[in-house]
Amino acid sequence: MNSLNQIILEGNVCRQPELRQSAAGNYVCVMPIAVNRSYRTAKGENTEEVSFFDVATFGKTAEVCSRYATIGRHVRVVGRLKQDRWKNQEGKAQSKVNIIAEHVELLNLPRRQMDGPFPRGGSDAAGTEATLVATNVAAASQQDDDDEEDTVGEEVPAF
Repeated sequence: MNSLNQIILEGNVCRQPELRQSAAGNYVCVMPIAVNRSYRTAKGENTEEVSFFDVATFGKTAEVCSRYATIGRHVRVVGRLKQDRWKNQEGKAQSKVNIIAEHVELLNLPRRQMDGPFPRGGSDAAGTEATLVATNVAAASQQDDDDEEDTVGEEVPAF
């Protein structure tokens, strides 16, 4: 039985996403985002903190993010956490937690950039902005070489 492992992040792209191809020929895109949090301290002062996350996308979602997730673009990501473990050159155990995107929404995208076969979300009152949605159903099996059920789904844009 699988345990629950889901994360939702909403923030802004803070560096240009990096698109590359894996040895198997699959597209992988790392999209760095900044997430802001405002809160009131115990002394009643308003303060803000920023956290930075690298979000990994795969397949068609990776292609969409590399093309449309420009610096400053507001994004919403639904995904999961994945921990990678290895030993360094000295034999010491190392680990890193990665965010694997399964659904990405590129918010407030100007309509002139909305060409192509990917679905469009709602628009503002003036009809000049929209949301681009990309869902990677294969993300659940990407990067999980040790899973018993290593089934790879087809990357399908969400509607």
